[in-house]
Amino acid sequence: MSTMNTVGRPTSPNRVETKPATLTGARGLLQDEHLIFESDGWGKTGVDLPEPKTDGSDLGDLVRKDPIGLPGLSEPETMRHYVRLSQKNHAIDLAIYPLGSCTMKHNPRLNEKMARLPGFSDIHPLQPTSTVQGALELMDTLAHWLKTLTGMPAVALSPKAGAHGELCGLMAIRAAHEASGQHEQRRKVLVPTSAHGTNPATAAFVGYTVVEVAQTDDGRVDVADLASKLGDDVAAIMVTNPNTCGLFERDILEISRLTHEAGAYFYCDGANFNAIVGRVRPGDLGVDAMHINLHKTFSTPHGGGGPGAGPVVLSEALAPFAPAPWVVHDADGYRLIEREEDEAAQAFGRLCAFQGQMGMYTRALSYMMSHGSDGLRQVAEDAVLNANYIKARLSDLMSAAFPDGPCMHEALFDDEWLKGTEVTTLDFAKAMIDEGFHPMTMYFPLVVHGAMLIEPTETESKQELDRFIHAMRALAEAAKAGDVDRFKGAPFHAPMKRLDETRAARSPVLRWTAPEGSNIAAE
Repeated sequence: MSTMNTVGRPTSPNRVETKPATLTGARGLLQDEHLIFESDGWGKTGVDLPEPKTDGSDLGDLVRKDPIGLPGLSEPETMRHYVRLSQKNHAIDLAIYPLGSCTMKHNPRLNEKMARLPGFSDIHPLQPTSTVQGALELMDTLAHWLKTLTGMPAVALSPKAGAHGELCGLMAIRAAHEASGQHEQRRKVLVPTSAHGTNPATAAFVGYTVVEVAQTDDGRVDVADLASKLGDDVAAIMVTNPNTCGLFERDILEISRLTHEAGAYFYCDGANFNAIVGRVRPGDLGVDAMHINLHKTFSTPHGGGGPGAGPVVLSEALAPFAPAPWVVHDADGYRLIEREEDEAAQAFGRLCAFQGQMGMYTRALSYMMSHGSDGLRQVAEDAVLNANYIKARLSDLMSAAFPDGPCMHEALFDDEWLKGTEVTTLDFAKAMIDEGFHPMTMYFPLVVHGAMLIEPTETESKQELDRFIHAMRALAEAAKAGDVDRFKGAPFHAPMKRLDETRAARSPVLRWTAPEGSNIAAE
């Protein structure tokens, strides 16, 4: 009799696998790799350069007096170092990346090819507009489709991330209140308890007082609580829809009506637009401003600090206050409207030095054009289908935070099912690493205890979803069976074992120091 392991291969139940330590520190094809500073390259250079013809005396005090503090590596050594490091990271090209609220989906290589076309990849923001007509046309076309998809009359392309887009939207709202003479009166922004953390942070950064709005038992905005807090001192509300619990705000039209009736503006966090693109137009819901993460919904590289882009669509009431620059098309071709021109007289200013992320614009438009309107609609439908498939397949073993009805783009579980097992959400997530999966988003949203937020996106096949579900079910069964040691020590097979995460966050080691007595010249 044999059993099946987590990858479906037969194993003998009586066979005990022993894993002796290797002599090199490597494990199979996974090489052991140290810091680049610890490599044996301090006495050599990877490239021979001619002696400089000048002595650098014209640099004054800027002349380097000490060694640069970096080892010299040959090209093969350099390539191997970074390839080995890359093998220690999880990636969307390896397996499902189930981070809830992050929309980590496949990035089509066609987008990358388009972004590298000459005329897009090698232009400079200070070039004369007559030499970048194609790039400006692309920006104008992208703006058209963003407005069409959202049902909004204006868009600011320049914000470079979601939080940057929030800043743009709230600054446009502040400018509108200033124009009407109400800014000093309207100093509050209402934010639901389940909002992304950047929402209240951005409101506070702009100078507003943040007031929390309660959540109902089924994971949505408490409309009665919202209504009680709306008044002539409120500048705006910030609502994520679909929200961070993976649910569509069924009272969104009433939320919009109450907000506008109070003279405030409706800011929508569009981080989850991937769940409704092609299906719902935010403008039809009464939204006044919403950022769109091009690096989520329109499948451009996500993570690692960038690049990102967060264009903001604006209602008719806020459109005059959009930040410069923006593109217009007239008899003379395409040109940029700058702040100092009459056409941008009400713009609240500029958000960045130039026009935004050209590469992101190219990737996003490539994604739109390759999918078409029917394909973008299918994006939302498949994303929601995949999330509900995961929820349905796991709900008998794991406790869904909001079990009634379907979810949207992500399935949310709490830790109720772990009670009595001595296993925590963190322990479970660490064990997922041993099974070859990046953990889901943990402990967020904060309104759910021990939250486990899973977003499969639309780009995962049923086969990959089943592989992920199989691992999750096996781990859940192990936790309930009392196999605590499997979780408390995990991960066992990762390059790095479990760290003291609190200490790592509070006392990070950010500088390498040469060992005492070493002759390595390092800073």
